[in-house]
Amino acid sequence: MSGHSKFSNIKHRKERNDSTKGKVFTKLGREIAVIVKSGGADPSANGRLRDIIAKAKSMNMPNDTIDRSIKKAAGDLNAVSYENIRYEGYGPNGIAVIVEALTDNRNRAAANVRSAFTKGGGNLGATGCVSYLFDEKGVIAIGTHKKTSEDDLMLLALDAGAEDFSAEDEGYEVITAPDSFSEVLEALQKAKLPNEILSAEVTFVPQTYVELTDPEDAKKMRKLLDLLDDEDDVMNVYHNWENES
Repeated sequence: MSGHSKFSNIKHRKERNDSTKGKVFTKLGREIAVIVKSGGADPSANGRLRDIIAKAKSMNMPNDTIDRSIKKAAGDLNAVSYENIRYEGYGPNGIAVIVEALTDNRNRAAANVRSAFTKGGGNLGATGCVSYLFDEKGVIAIGTHKKTSEDDLMLLALDAGAEDFSAEDEGYEVITAPDSFSEVLEALQKAKLPNEILSAEVTFVPQTYVELTDPEDAKKMRKLLDLLDDEDDVMNVYHNWENES
């Protein structure tokens, strides 16, 4: 499983997030607002809200900022008018790409996403053209710590309901079913381990990965991902590029 884990993407993502924290937090706040509107402001009764809070915390969004976003959305529900849209397409050499957008202007979002694919040497496809190549899973990446036994951490995760556990050079990866994600994450947090939780989210995990051996293809794929990351309407991007770094 080495090379296919969240660790291959964490460093790049954290570096981008550190340099654009304001934009990242704005996107998370928008996502929180929509989830509060659809399911309420109580995380204990709104599983999707619990999941996005976990994701926000793993991306270093301050607790008071998260709380303000929830309270603002709960007090001004009529102002939330965003639409969830999923786009699917291909990057260079057939790399599968899923884009999740949250927008108040469907035409603008579609045009900007299409432009990113074109500039990145790819193309948009029909709905469902690549999503069958991914499985929706909860993924928790945990750093190593000399005071924590790998076996103890594995037993803790599996006893809490995790589907899989793997050790990587950079740390550990816990895989869960989407419905079990919050429960497993809560168990790990309650254990008060010295290990840092580097990333925690419900995501799309590729069933297989594609390596780009042509440097030009890799350059185009990086451009595609950067353009999508910079787009205000784009919330999440998933792909099956093996050698992202």
